[in-house]
Amino acid sequence: MRQEVIISGFGGQGVIKAGVLLATTAMTENKHCTHFPSYGAEMRGGTANCSIIVSTDEIASPIVNEPDTVIAMNEPSLDKFEPKLKKGGLLIYNSSLISKKPSRSDIEIIAVPANEIAEQIGTTKCANMVVMGTYAAKTNAVSIDAIKASLSVVFAGKDKFLDINKSALDEGAKLK
Repeated sequence: MRQEVIISGFGGQGVIKAGVLLATTAMTENKHCTHFPSYGAEMRGGTANCSIIVSTDEIASPIVNEPDTVIAMNEPSLDKFEPKLKKGGLLIYNSSLISKKPSRSDIEIIAVPANEIAEQIGTTKCANMVVMGTYAAKTNAVSIDAIKASLSVVFAGKDKFLDINKSALDEGAKLK
């Protein structure tokens, strides 16, 4: 099993944190992983992204040129990374913030109203966890239970957010 993933969105949407969570979860499941963030000036509202590889085999390079999955949290991310997705790949996009439809017909597409779901749960800050739930349920690259267990590591000292993030993961998993 090998999953190459790009998660992208505006700085502040938690895309880097989602990548850290995915990599941390992969390690807890004794899988090989890489996490390669890109968030220089993007932290001030530009497009931040990270590349993650989860594999049962060793990984030679952290570079993701043709991802198996793209998670796009905003329209600039969709524009930038949809063309890079490999044929037959999976595109999960935040339909709360992306009004246009993806253009490719050779990929699987899941529209997730991540912000609306997160707001119903209690805060739009967990929209990243909604899409992570969808990703994990659809690909089985990591388990939802393992992600939930990893939350306390990745969000150490922020215990008050654990339950809301677990709820967001569960709601996202329903959309696979």
